[in-house]
Amino acid sequence: MTRTLEDGPTRFGIFQAPFHVRNTAPAVNYQRDLELIELADKLGLQEAWVGEHHTGSVEPIGCPELFLAAAAERTQQIMLGTGVNSLPYHSPFTLASRLTQLDHMTRGRVIFGFGPGQLASDAHILDIDTTQQRRMMLESARVIVRLMRGEWVTEKTDWFSLKDAHLQVPPYQVPTMEMVTAATISPSGPTVAGELGLGMINFGGTSQAVFDAVKDHWAICEAEAEKHGTSVSRENWRMSAICHIADTEEQAREDCRYGFEQIWRYLSEISILQISHATTFEELLDEAIASGSIIVGTPDLLIEKIRELAKQTGGFGAFIMTLADFADYPARRRGVELFANRVVPEFRGYLPSLRKSQEWVLGQHNGGEGTIWKTQTLEAIAKAAQQYDSERGATTSS
Repeated sequence: MTRTLEDGPTRFGIFQAPFHVRNTAPAVNYQRDLELIELADKLGLQEAWVGEHHTGSVEPIGCPELFLAAAAERTQQIMLGTGVNSLPYHSPFTLASRLTQLDHMTRGRVIFGFGPGQLASDAHILDIDTTQQRRMMLESARVIVRLMRGEWVTEKTDWFSLKDAHLQVPPYQVPTMEMVTAATISPSGPTVAGELGLGMINFGGTSQAVFDAVKDHWAICEAEAEKHGTSVSRENWRMSAICHIADTEEQAREDCRYGFEQIWRYLSEISILQISHATTFEELLDEAIASGSIIVGTPDLLIEKIRELAKQTGGFGAFIMTLADFADYPARRRGVELFANRVVPEFRGYLPSLRKSQEWVLGQHNGGEGTIWKTQTLEAIAKAAQQYDSERGATTSS
């Protein structure tokens, strides 16, 4: 039977905004974030994403491309994505220059992810009107796409001006760098992706609100692509959710006592999440899990959720597990190991194939009546012993 993306994605990765608990050393957190990317690379995950934020203390990486340059020196194969560069905060020309330099330094392992900027507090510091950020993102993205494709650009807006702008070093990737726009619930992400012919990454988890929104996202993306004469592919669509998995559901929940409540209440204050009135850790965790905003449990639960998401959306190319300090560092490492060892192989076909082979060897091919291989092995051993005794007897008599 031919496999389709509705059966589930075939590429997997991790995303680190990152979400760290307060009152911990930034230098230690940066080191551990790098170590998790290094681990993901060693375990064979395909992608690692890092965000850009400037306020709030929980998400302390302000320059994802600088961080990814360090990660590149520690890794061999994993693709490195900016998740995302906030376009209204930068000149499109200088940002494009930095990314193409990184693309060469990594030998083509960069994915340029972009968005309008999540934190209103970041925009406030830069004196940017939050109601204009999506318009500014589109203006910048249009220019960056042209620069990445080798064009010379003269463009003037109310917030940047370029004259004969061109990249002296084009992307290492041919014909251009992979580019992805962020999306959550609004249609702005798929609209931009379709107009410019780019990939898309959806953040937001597996809640019903996200399901209701993203089920139409690809249709919007394809309609915009047709309108502007571009092309898009579901292979370049990524879905992401905050996850913590452990060997048992009980262990996963217990792990979350470390930092879940602190981080979840922070996210409720700065995002579209509703502010909870739960008074205990257990109530808050149950509420978040029930909403579908996070996944906490076993690898089998995550496999089930990814399959549901694939069917709901009609299929996408990659699932990115968002990491957060719900659990302490050793438990987060264990979660990444379980993701790579138990979840990913299920969708890439390794585990189903291994199970079929085992079933065949154990005799299911013979109507479930037992294996014939053990009988054949015992017969071969008996025959070899008999032949040895026969040959030994002949040698002794002579």
